[in-house]
Amino acid sequence: MKIKDKSNSINYIVCGIFYVLIFACSSSDEIIENPISQNEEEQPPVTAIYADIDFSNWKVTLPVDMNNNGGPDEYQPSQLINNGYRILSEVRPFMYDDTLDASIVFYTYPDVSTTNSSYSRTELRELINPSNSRDNWTLAEGGIMSGRLKVDSISQSTQGNSTYHNVIVMQIHGIISQEDMDIHGFSSNNGPPLLKMYWKDGYLWAHKKSLVNEATVGDNLLDVSSSTWSDIKHNFGYVGFDAFDFKITATDARLELQLNNDEPFVYDDISLEKWPFENYFKAGNYLVSTDANAFSYIKYYDLTVTH
Repeated sequence: MKIKDKSNSINYIVCGIFYVLIFACSSSDEIIENPISQNEEEQPPVTAIYADIDFSNWKVTLPVDMNNNGGPDEYQPSQLINNGYRILSEVRPFMYDDTLDASIVFYTYPDVSTTNSSYSRTELRELINPSNSRDNWTLAEGGIMSGRLKVDSISQSTQGNSTYHNVIVMQIHGIISQEDMDIHGFSSNNGPPLLKMYWKDGYLWAHKKSLVNEATVGDNLLDVSSSTWSDIKHNFGYVGFDAFDFKITATDARLELQLNNDEPFVYDDISLEKWPFENYFKAGNYLVSTDANAFSYIKYYDLTVTH
């Protein structure tokens, strides 16, 4: 009897150990699996978001001369569309996506400039005909450009009374028509900028070309110097480093400019009636400084043009 009792005791002990091991393994499996499934539920995959800007009618000018042709590098619409700008190693340092807020960043600093300027830029130039920059539009034909943008970062100024350097974020630029080039034999078709939208210490300013002498007529109107065309200015108020919407509506002898949902400001004058140039829109980052350490970052969230 004693032997039988001892055998039963051993069997009970062995069975007990076996069940404990099974339970421990089962419990261990649950401890490992549960946190993983919870983390998967709490951390969904991050989806990148991009600015919705169509580059079909825009080329970009950069502040560098990597191809050593004596001028700033330019990339045509065909190179930028279909996300082309994202894979161009030469473009990416100056025009790139910020997927955290669905913007395109335009970065520039003083380096190479165009023939008619001392300042560098990372700036888009409208091409209504992507294969021919000589095709442009008149005020009578008109056009609308609207965008949402902000000055994200800009260098501080060490000269004058300004805290920061100035930057131009939108333009209507004039250009001498091919017809007038042929008639007068001009060596350059460069015209004055009809409208420049400046960011100055957080304030948004319009600089619009106006005749110095409103009696000027005929071929004298084609003089591009400041002795014929000078700037008149309007302050739209403070935008700081916040995003804002701006819309430019150009029609025959009239410019309508609107910041956010404010009442539009209108230019309607004799200078616009006599404006002899064709035009194209520009947008981006045109830094008005040659200081060695100057820089600016401009973000565009959307940009559209219609004619």
